[in-house]
Formats: sequence, C-alpha cells, structure tokens
Amino acid sequence: MNRTEFGVLELLYHKGPQPLQQIGGKVLMSSGNITYVMDKLEEKNLVKRRASLEDRRLIFAEITDAGKNLMEEVFPKHAEVIARSVNGLTAEEKKIASKLLKKLGKYAEEGFK
Repeated sequence: MNRTEFGVLELLYHKGPQPLQQIGGKVLMSSGNITYVMDKLEEKNLVKRRASLEDRRLIFAEITDAGKNLMEEVFPKHAEVIARSVNGLTAEEKKIASKLLKKLGKYAEEGFK
C-alpha cells in the first residue's frame, strides 16, 4: 500500500464514510487521483463506494471490514513511529508543532478546493 492509499484508508477509518468529492481536500490530492486511489483500494477489498440515499449524485467512500482489520493491525505501529519521531521535542514544542501543522493543513486544504 502506498502513502496516498494509506492516507485515504486512515481518513475513512477515523472519520467514517466520506463523500468522494471531499476526500481530495482532506488528504491533499486532486479529484482525478482520488478515483484512481479508490479503484486500487476497492480492488484490494479495503473500501467500497456507496450512493447516498438522499442524493444519488453523491457517492460515499466507506471502509470495509477488511480495511478496518488492516488498520487495526498497522495503525498502532504507525502511531508509535510518529510518537517516537517527536520524542526529541519538549511538551511545549510539541504543542507549538501541533498548532503549526494544523495551520499548514488548513491552508493546504483550502488550496485543494
């Protein structure tokens, strides 16, 4: 699984079903690339597409049980690597870094709308 696929899978795992049209902005990739990534994740039976019951033009991406099982296996290791990577920072530096990363993420998200 590549980094982009992992990003989409992680989003769906933590945030639940998402409209395909909004995933790109949340994981910072183009809408054309979302289709490709979704196709690859569907081939691996990790996600599925589902039409909205209220508006059939709206398609949701949803993680499958196989996708949840995979994330439950790999995400703790991923979180551990991240935690270890910031061990060199003080508690105050971690707060500052978190604020700055959130700010960067929001700015980048606006650029992908």
